Amino acid sequence: MNSKGSASMVMKRGNSQKPKDMKYTLKRLWDYMYKFKWLILLAFVLTISSNAFALIGPKLLGFAINAMQMENVDGSKYVDFDAVFYYASLMAIFYVLSSILAFILSRLMIYIGKRVVYKMREDAFNKLMALPVSYFDTNLLGDIISKMSYDIDTINTSLSSDIIHIANSIITVTVSFIMMLTISPLLVLVFVFTIPLSLLFTRLMLKKTKPLFRKRSSDLGMLNAYVEEMITGANTIKAYSKEDKILDMFDEYNTTSTESSYKAEYYGSITGPGVNFINNLSLALISIFGAILNIYQGFKLGDLGSFVGYSRKFSGPINEIANIFVDIQTSLAAGERVFGLIDAKAEDADKVDAIEVDAIGDVKFEDVYFGYRKEHTIIKDLSFNANSGQVVAIVGPTGAGKTTIVNLLMRFYDIDEGMITLDDNDIYNIKRSSLRKNYAMVLQDTWLFEASVYDNLSYGNDKATLDEVIKACKEVKIHDFIMHLPNGYDTILTEGGTNISKGQKQLLTIARAMLLDSKILILDEATSNIDTRTEEIISEAVKKLMKGKTCFMIAHRLSTIKNADLILVVKDGNIIEQGTHDILLNNNGFYSELYYSQFD
Repeated sequence: MNSKGSASMVMKRGNSQKPKDMKYTLKRLWDYMYKFKWLILLAFVLTISSNAFALIGPKLLGFAINAMQMENVDGSKYVDFDAVFYYASLMAIFYVLSSILAFILSRLMIYIGKRVVYKMREDAFNKLMALPVSYFDTNLLGDIISKMSYDIDTINTSLSSDIIHIANSIITVTVSFIMMLTISPLLVLVFVFTIPLSLLFTRLMLKKTKPLFRKRSSDLGMLNAYVEEMITGANTIKAYSKEDKILDMFDEYNTTSTESSYKAEYYGSITGPGVNFINNLSLALISIFGAILNIYQGFKLGDLGSFVGYSRKFSGPINEIANIFVDIQTSLAAGERVFGLIDAKAEDADKVDAIEVDAIGDVKFEDVYFGYRKEHTIIKDLSFNANSGQVVAIVGPTGAGKTTIVNLLMRFYDIDEGMITLDDNDIYNIKRSSLRKNYAMVLQDTWLFEASVYDNLSYGNDKATLDEVIKACKEVKIHDFIMHLPNGYDTILTEGGTNISKGQKQLLTIARAMLLDSKILILDEATSNIDTRTEEIISEAVKKLMKGKTCFMIAHRLSTIKNADLILVVKDGNIIEQGTHDILLNNNGFYSELYYSQFD
């Protein structure tokens, strides 16, 4: 494992991301929320009602203060306790009602956020299932997982709380401003100075922090991708004693991620205190000018109290918006990444007139050209026939294009030129699902999930009976091993099958493939983790069980393909030799060199 090279690749991919427009991200979020428009309307009504009750409070407070400074006819002061208690009681009732409605609103928004995020995560996972193999070849697994988990959870947090705060702030600011105008238009002039100053400061910080939060999300995704890759290759790392080097590389990723998070949080944290200072400045100015009006124009202290209360409600939400600005920026950056996944181009749809097939197994490549990049052709003018029932082996040096041939056959990638046919049907005229149902595939990298042995074996054939499963296992000589497991075929395998050996996992996946009702079997380096004796057993079992079916075998160990009906020798994307094992050995060509080199 070249960890340094891998790290460079991760960095390059992370830095090449091009974020979408913020307006586009907001529009996509609204598309999801619009599905719950009636609940959102209810939330809007609750928001208005909750704020209306809360905003009556400062006005009642002013009435209560004025009731404490009542004047008799002779000019003496007295306190109207009945009025004070009355207004205080109303304040308590309204604040309780406001709190109850705010609680209901909060629960409602949590529910809406949960449903929106559920749908978003469902769409993201559905898209993953619809994406071509090329997407997973060019995007790091850890980064994809980060989008599915961290980024979507970040959006959920924003939907559940930030939207409520923003809505409350808009209503509170608007109503408070109107109420202040009714109390003293002159004092409102204070905000002519402080509001533009606050908005200017917030805009400058927005311009500064927006790219920082986007970079934070990207760097975190790259860190997750690196950690996932290193965990996957833990055995190799230990085998080559590269722990120190991996730790150094992790420190680089961790440092980059931490620094980008620190910068984003640092500049984001400046916004709240800065706006709060401006708001406190406005409060000080209101107090000064309010006192002057009280002295020279008889401005009532109760009205001043109400004005101060509304000014706090007016400036508070502005400060609050600045404080949740960090979360909003993080959510928008996360939304860009998630929608980038959801909007990724899926596999091309089947043709309108695409057909279903029940294949016999005749496969033909005619003048096929293909390159993973247009400027770099790997497969050049490839042609061969594989007749039904034949065992076809594909051999050649690493990078010759062996696995690529199988990827093209299964339409994991689309060819650039030429034609591939299955039973004389162009594979692009066959429904993709129908095409792949005719294949059973066993890869070098085995995949088992956390379930019973039986469930793993019958994964591709839900109708397989226990007797059929046992029969397949006996054919590949894995039955006795299974019966020695604690619960036989009911034994639960851990994730990835880590409680059994690689060779045993490979045997299980081969048995699973044999249970499929398919006409074509593909073995891609399927015997790479199996000892020589087991290879011979499997070769005989495969040939017997695949009678009447077409079998493609890709192998480096040429001893496993001696009995193949047809051997295709691939080099630099071209078939340079083809024939049986004996014929190719007698030709003393490239295949002969490959074969005898294994015994040197």
